[in-house]
Amino acid sequence: MIDGSTEVIAHLGYPTHAFKAPLVYNPYFESAGINAVVVPMGCRPEAFASTLKGLFQLENLRGALITMPHKVSVVELLDEATASVRVAGACNAVKRGADGRLIGDQFDGTGFVRGIERKGLRLAGARALVVGCGGVGSAIAASLAAAKVAHIALFDLNPASADELAQRLHAHFGAVEVSTGRHDPEGFDLVVNATPLGMNAGDPLPVDASRLAPGTFVGEVVMRTEMTAFLQAAQARGCRVQVGSDMLFEMIPPYLEFFGFPTTTPEHLRSLARLQY
Repeated sequence: MIDGSTEVIAHLGYPTHAFKAPLVYNPYFESAGINAVVVPMGCRPEAFASTLKGLFQLENLRGALITMPHKVSVVELLDEATASVRVAGACNAVKRGADGRLIGDQFDGTGFVRGIERKGLRLAGARALVVGCGGVGSAIAASLAAAKVAHIALFDLNPASADELAQRLHAHFGAVEVSTGRHDPEGFDLVVNATPLGMNAGDPLPVDASRLAPGTFVGEVVMRTEMTAFLQAAQARGCRVQVGSDMLFEMIPPYLEFFGFPTTTPEHLRSLARLQY
């Protein structure tokens, strides 16, 4: 029920067809009696800065979820950023402080790491390959470094993105070995697809799946389908996997706290969700 007291969380990204957050947040708000709603809003990159500024002029806007392709560009629009945002170079949640300043935080990496650790993967001392060094890949790499992995290999079609992320990781996590430039998955404990590959039918795989060892854990961020072609290929090789929506369920409890709403558990969120693929 939407009325004159409803608070809005804008879900900003482009395109919107793969957005899953409204199908998790809104059933939870309804179940908990919270008068709020998450609304998908398609925004092209060239309109993003003015759109964000305009939305935060609305008195009943509680905050904004930020997704591709705006997670990196939003950082320069913030008045205040958490350490997670500064390390990742990306932001996926923005709220307005009491003084009107825009405050940003980052939960992609937190959600991804919580999910794989709850599935039994020990990260301390592990070797991880992160393919895709945009907003979500940067956040995941930062959270893996915080979890004390021994080595992170970074790959991006734009080599500068991987190199810049490597520099930020070196600055904040000096004990972690970081390499760039290769995406052969052989020899890694964890392989992460943090690219958009898998959003559309016929997309190539982010790595050569035939090089995956059965003991490798494979994680996905794409949520267009639950089992992407990459995850299917990984399972066929005997790998354990984490689907993209698992990251979403794990990150929503800290998101709720950030926006000042009553929080809950990933399990409760999953029981209420109305995900569609």
